[in-house]
Amino acid sequence: MSDQESLPSVLFVCARNAGRSQIAAALFEDLADGRATVRSGGPTPGEQVNPVVVQAMAEIGIGLAARTPRRLTDSDVRGSSVVVTTSGADAVGPLPGQRHEDWPVEDVADKDVDEVRVIRDDIRSRVERLAADLLPPVKPADA
Repeated sequence: MSDQESLPSVLFVCARNAGRSQIAAALFEDLADGRATVRSGGPTPGEQVNPVVVQAMAEIGIGLAARTPRRLTDSDVRGSSVVVTTSGADAVGPLPGQRHEDWPVEDVADKDVDEVRVIRDDIRSRVERLAADLLPPVKPADA
């Protein structure tokens, strides 16, 4: 098995893939730094990532402006060792041998930037716990 095949594969799902799952995927990618495969999707993708989400993420140095919501596919689900859904994104059930978590995170739709910051920070703490549990340790540079 190659290093890439042994890495955890995490899928983040929210209804429109325009807010919560985009935040979670971007934060997990940042923490993983190449030590995981990260995807996100939604059963009814929006036209664009929520502009207030883009703003709140830019404030912490993560750019989402170039991302586009994408439709959740069966191969996304089958190819993931961990699937994380957010409240209202019940389109995905766990497969045998797959870890499934549902995070009761408030939707970002129609929220102002102050409210989205609170949601972002809630997701960040959940992502940090998940990353600590899933990610292989960082190898020292001289190893």
